[in-house]
Amino acid sequence: MSLESTGIIDYGAGNLLSVHNALKSQNIPARIVSSADDFAGLERLIFPGVGAFGDSLRHIDEQGLRQPLLDWLQADKPFLGICIGYQVLFESSEEAPDVKGLGFLKGQVRRFPSDRQLKIPHMGWNQVAFSDREDPLWKGMPDDAHFYFVHSYYPAPEDQSLISATTEYGENFASGIRKGNVCAVQFHPERSQELGLRFLKNFVEA
Repeated sequence: MSLESTGIIDYGAGNLLSVHNALKSQNIPARIVSSADDFAGLERLIFPGVGAFGDSLRHIDEQGLRQPLLDWLQADKPFLGICIGYQVLFESSEEAPDVKGLGFLKGQVRRFPSDRQLKIPHMGWNQVAFSDREDPLWKGMPDDAHFYFVHSYYPAPEDQSLISATTEYGENFASGIRKGNVCAVQFHPERSQELGLRFLKNFVEA
């Protein structure tokens, strides 16, 4: 296994450098992926997340990355989606109803309801409950692990068996999923200090 073969998807916005620097701090070199040719030689992909559902997918389409991403996901190659990188895996989002998601997972991305006196966006530290403590992604994590969130929308997977983590914010939502070697989380590991860095390292080493 080569740690150098970690790619970070450039989708025209977000926090590429913060994710890149977080990996670097764990001695995990990575390179930016901005075209179909950049997939060559990669063993794992990270789709980081800050931005809007519609804008992110439009940029993916403009760069010709939709099909290479779908090919990667359907081949069950190691993939980590973070925030928007999690949401784009689904069919659609209430944030941009006219934009088609990657559709790798069935379900819709929904907005937190405004009638529950919730602060939107959901911003700050919150607890993540793990569905499977044996999953190597959660290796070394305490049961009361807290991670950093910034989002107004959350995915609602149709297949509940894919949910690997949940978080309470007005309701219990899926803060993480896993389907084979494809995993994704709503929180930001690159902003979650020691546990977040451990999570990124777990993904690369798993």
